[in-house]
Amino acid sequence: MYPFIHIGPVTLGTYGLMVATGLICAFFILRADFVRRAVSADAEAIIGITGLAGLVGSRLYHLLETPREFLADPWPQLFSTMGFAFFGAVIGGFLALLLLAKRFRMSPLLLLDAASPAAAMGYGIGRIGCLISGDGDYGIPTSLPWGMSFPNGIVPTTDNVHPTPIYEFLVAALICWILWKFGARAVKAHAPNGSVFAAYLVLTGVARFLVEFIRINPRSLYGLTNAQAASIVSIVGGAVLFMYCRASASRQPQRS
Repeated sequence: MYPFIHIGPVTLGTYGLMVATGLICAFFILRADFVRRAVSADAEAIIGITGLAGLVGSRLYHLLETPREFLADPWPQLFSTMGFAFFGAVIGGFLALLLLAKRFRMSPLLLLDAASPAAAMGYGIGRIGCLISGDGDYGIPTSLPWGMSFPNGIVPTTDNVHPTPIYEFLVAALICWILWKFGARAVKAHAPNGSVFAAYLVLTGVARFLVEFIRINPRSLYGLTNAQAASIVSIVGGAVLFMYCRASASRQPQRS
């Protein structure tokens, strides 16, 4: 594993590099989605601001998962480069997109729809940064032939464990493709805004809920991890939004 790359006096964290790569890829996906939706908005600014908000939200969510440890020694933990939570990134990015929708005079659900495939792919690429740096996001020990060890990782282990970041990257790429195709159908059918974002909430929630069974995160609520509890909220929220979109579609006048 390579947590850091040293170029002369400069030291670069591989996790940060992969997050930056994910944001760049997300920019191109979002820009392409804007083109097919005939939306005039600054994709670069939206990705930059949303990415920053997602990182802040991810860090704060991770700290608040263990408030006692955070309050015991807040400042070093607050500015640490370790420890980020996916659903914190979703919340931070969601709030940023709501504000940006107002800034660009767009429907919030339209912007959330357009950003969903980009968010899925950006997250997946960021998970490769977790793999390269060995930051502890791997899974439980396994005897499967593709099990990996992380003896030189930020959170080292010599056991062969599930390389869950690879699983999450592959699933995220699949979700991105599904959302892109679903978005194309929604644009063609002039469907109400929000259906793609609803699918994003459900699909990412299911994916994270399942992968947590083989991750090393501690159990808390009814034997579930914090991420699984948040996943249930995401799935339910997506289902409710999808029903709202279905109801809105039924009220639309039929196009000839």
